[in-house]
Amino acid sequence: MPFNPPAYVALINPQALRDRADKAAAALTCCTLCPRRCKVDRTRDERGYCQTGLRAVVASYGPHFGEEAPLVGTHGSGTIFFSHCNLLCNFCQNYAISHLGEGREVSDRQLADMMIALQQDGCHNINLVTPSHVIPQILAALPLACDDGLRIPLVYNSSAYDTVAALHLLTDIVDIYMPDFKFWHRDIAEQTCHADDYPEVAKAALAEMHRQVGDLMIDAAGLAHRGLLVRHLVMPNGMAGTRPIMRYIAANISPDTYVNIMGQYRPCGQAHTIAALARATSAAEYATALKEAREEGITRLDERRPVFVIG
Repeated sequence: MPFNPPAYVALINPQALRDRADKAAAALTCCTLCPRRCKVDRTRDERGYCQTGLRAVVASYGPHFGEEAPLVGTHGSGTIFFSHCNLLCNFCQNYAISHLGEGREVSDRQLADMMIALQQDGCHNINLVTPSHVIPQILAALPLACDDGLRIPLVYNSSAYDTVAALHLLTDIVDIYMPDFKFWHRDIAEQTCHADDYPEVAKAALAEMHRQVGDLMIDAAGLAHRGLLVRHLVMPNGMAGTRPIMRYIAANISPDTYVNIMGQYRPCGQAHTIAALARATSAAEYATALKEAREEGITRLDERRPVFVIG
């Protein structure tokens, strides 16, 4: 089926992108972009929970072939890995990037150049990884990239710890939302991320994302062009709350939501500090999670099989 150009290209007035960027930049003066609501002045390079000041920090960028098939295609998903994070899960598999901040500060021009380089490499999309704390910087770079000919979909790849107000800034700009609905239970979110409000925040974020882009649309070549793709990491001992999450998505978001049930959890970072997280997810636990998803009405499941750690 034919698809329209990426959402940001279709904006009636190119100035609208710059206006949106200016509005986002103004929010940095007393930063409440994410649910942490640190209220620091990032324009003066003050640092809050995400430890990011005026400029975005990028750990790496390049074609990535480990993402979901509808994003990877034949030439890869063009990932830009932003350093730091506003959620900071203690078990993060990118601990050096998210917690330790490995990477380098980049200007708006440099970030735009990364987007263009990924498009020139043949990547099918620009995959913004851990972007929640750098929405203003992304929006500032985007008009520059558009002026240079950027024309591939934008993927917003987040933890779902996003405010609805921040997501409003991305209306008609992001083409594909890829949140990870991590936890159903407040106490687990508090133990792992010091964010007991995570379940409620994630519910509201997914609803807003789906309102903007709808269910995932995939073309005849198997490539996603627009819509919502939800990730869910299966954790040992049922800590993620897979069944109620799948029930919620089917009943309150859409039963046609494309979901990737991921089984690659292994203890990283500070996971060993919580006894129930000190081992990898088993094949049996993963199989149970798939069964629960289907029983709750989620049938558009990513078909890749995970590689399990044999311990």
